[in-house]
Amino acid sequence: MLEIFYFTKFIIFQTFGFFIALVAGGLFIFLVLRKIHSLKNAILLSVIFVGMMVFVFVPRAFPKALEYPFGMTTYGPGINPSLPLNNIMDFFSKLKTIERSSDIARDPNDVPPPITRTEPAHVKVDLVAKDIIAEMAPGVFIDYWTFNGTVPGPLLRVREGDTIDLSITNDLTSVAAHNIDFHAVTGPGGGATVTNVAQGETKHASFKMLNPGLFIYHCAHPNVANHMAHGMYGLILVEPKEGLPKVDKEFYVVQGEFYPSGTMGTKGLQIMDAQKLIDGHPEYVVFNGRVKGTAGNMHAKVGDTARIYFGNGGVNMISSFHVIGEIFDTVYPEAAMGKGSAIFKNVQTTLVPAGGATITEMKFEVPGNYILVDHALARLDRGAWGTITVEGPENKEVYDGVLPTPEDSAKMGH
Repeated sequence: MLEIFYFTKFIIFQTFGFFIALVAGGLFIFLVLRKIHSLKNAILLSVIFVGMMVFVFVPRAFPKALEYPFGMTTYGPGINPSLPLNNIMDFFSKLKTIERSSDIARDPNDVPPPITRTEPAHVKVDLVAKDIIAEMAPGVFIDYWTFNGTVPGPLLRVREGDTIDLSITNDLTSVAAHNIDFHAVTGPGGGATVTNVAQGETKHASFKMLNPGLFIYHCAHPNVANHMAHGMYGLILVEPKEGLPKVDKEFYVVQGEFYPSGTMGTKGLQIMDAQKLIDGHPEYVVFNGRVKGTAGNMHAKVGDTARIYFGNGGVNMISSFHVIGEIFDTVYPEAAMGKGSAIFKNVQTTLVPAGGATITEMKFEVPGNYILVDHALARLDRGAWGTITVEGPENKEVYDGVLPTPEDSAKMGH
């Protein structure tokens, strides 16, 4: 019932707002003119006014079809990111069949094990594009567009020289058509050109992994920014032939921006606001799909080495990735690896572009809570943070002082 209320609000204030203003303006003109002209002339001039307004504004408000928001003009190669109202109606007609999830966030511990084989292989990858309704924050619901039901989609792990045998299906309950662009794939659209799937359709394709690295994958169906701003992204790790150094812990974290119609904290089911998207004004900036998506679910011990596979689904912002209280021993900048690639040592904060990734490694010397942030710290209040809890003996040689109580810690910024 709450979803219908929010939809009705949009119809009233967005769809009919223009006509209400038009009628009110025409009536006002008529009342003014009636005082100085005859009834016939007042009606005639009012009709001319209404006609002029319709002629000037209707082509802009309704360029092709009813859409939210109305009248958006953009200059990209495809359609603009507004939501056609027939798509919104389709969504509400499918509302009862769309899957609900108690937690949209991909578990940051859900990392496939390192690859031990030494020869190339064909790796089967099954992806399902589907709508999921879930909470962004308490009481704030989003219609997420996902790969395999979470944000981000699964971390895929292959080896340089492997061939991915992909099967991609678009669930019948999806509102939109989808595809997939692997930044690890060489060829038109990164695979998007041959993977367009309508609702209920499945397609197959294969791609050889020529370059090692950690790469974003995302839906690239028009409008690309719109699909990504609904949560359609993930990471694929292409290990170099020689493999990666062994570590004790591996974590999977992807930052993303969300642009709901309501302001931050507005309760109910939220429709994406394409104008906010174009303007680059997200209401939420989060790790793994929702507020607190990576808070309290990553753990390590003193002495552990940890590797974080970190991506930035964007679609507008660069992330300044930082772990409060740690220095990255090793950073693979922009997740590049292989012969000739730079490796940085002793890094405090590393930049991750929209549609990019990084790999960071560190060793935990001291117990405590370590907070992951985008160090553009206003985004922390929009949800861009997580925690790694490290347990073990104190190391007073490295860190000595009177630690606060848990209650006091909760009040502190760090």
